Amino acid sequence: MKRNTLLIMIAFISIFSVVTVVYAQGKVPSDDEVNAIAKKLYCPVCPNTPLDVCETKACEDWRAQIRDQLSAGWNEQQIIDYFVAQYGERVLAEPQRKGFSSLVWMLPMLGVVLGVVLVWQVLKNWRSVRQSPIPKVSTVQVSPETMERIEKELREMK
Repeated sequence: MKRNTLLIMIAFISIFSVVTVVYAQGKVPSDDEVNAIAKKLYCPVCPNTPLDVCETKACEDWRAQIRDQLSAGWNEQQIIDYFVAQYGERVLAEPQRKGFSSLVWMLPMLGVVLGVVLVWQVLKNWRSVRQSPIPKVSTVQVSPETMERIEKELREMK
């Protein structure tokens, strides 16, 4: 009887220690934590649809995979790098800021700078045109004979 009691006690202790080990593996990530990463990825099936709002089975699987990776201790950048390595940069919601895709980030700023320079030049030219003195009209001397002839022709026209 003592032996059976001892075996039962050992069985209970081992069961509780296994449960403790399972809980010690880490906390289960919340939906908000999963969706924070999923917002940065696009659905592999639907064009231009963020992973966090897509209803396809593939996206459900990806979100489950993100949850598993978070549970395993992966950080956000490791997870994103994993998906980029598996599926290419097309899964990223925003392009990486390196190489040729850095033009996507620099061209808008360059456009704004060029626009400001262009507006400044136009305003500068307008100001210089407005401030320039009005040229004096030179008076031409007309001989008295020519003036008489002009006046005569004007009277005849009436």
